[in-house]
Amino acid sequence: MGDGAREVHPTDVAARVAEVRRRIAAAAGGRPVTLVAVTKGVDAGRIAAARDAGVDEFGENYAAELVVKAAVLPPLQWHFLGAVQRRKVRDLAPLVGCWQSVDRVAAGQEIARRAPGADVFVQVNPTGRQGRNGCAPDEAAALVATLCGLGLRVRGLMAVPDREAPRPAFRRLASLGRELHLPELSMGMSDDLEVAVQEGSTMVRVGRALFGPRPGSEDLRRYPHPEGGW
Repeated sequence: MGDGAREVHPTDVAARVAEVRRRIAAAAGGRPVTLVAVTKGVDAGRIAAARDAGVDEFGENYAAELVVKAAVLPPLQWHFLGAVQRRKVRDLAPLVGCWQSVDRVAAGQEIARRAPGADVFVQVNPTGRQGRNGCAPDEAAALVATLCGLGLRVRGLMAVPDREAPRPAFRRLASLGRELHLPELSMGMSDDLEVAVQEGSTMVRVGRALFGPRPGSEDLRRYPHPEGGW
């Protein structure tokens, strides 16, 4: 689905939601797959349009954006997708329904303190490539056990694999999920969701295919500062 550089108008979002759901269904063969709409850099109007089109779950990468959007939009089911910084957990805890990027014990401890019993995914770096977020695959079992011991509900594993060869990474994550008896896999985005679903994803995180290209740093200046609302 070519997006070009065109900004998507809120009136176009419903058609894009329908197209993404069609792509998911074609790859899933009748198996249910959750769609999380990634709203990084997306204004409140397009988020509301996605909600009106039947999207139930939304994901944010930046704490400040999530706080602002949650203040001006009706209550939504928010997933936090960014790196979990302990100092931000207090502000996010009342808003986040699922923490998708827990890759170390310290983050889990702070979430358990601020949001006891919260839903979390363990982020894994299936390729082991340097500079990527996520724990090593051989560390995942211990992290899952520790998070469960903290009273958190570990729903499954999450990953952001390389664009060049996503299928082997998805396959490794699915295998690890089976080994750990975890029911969910959050993997797959706009360009590779079909591959992810074919390899067992139960949840895809889609932004650009729904909302168009994310604004660059120059374009972001058009959005009001968080203190001014949306």
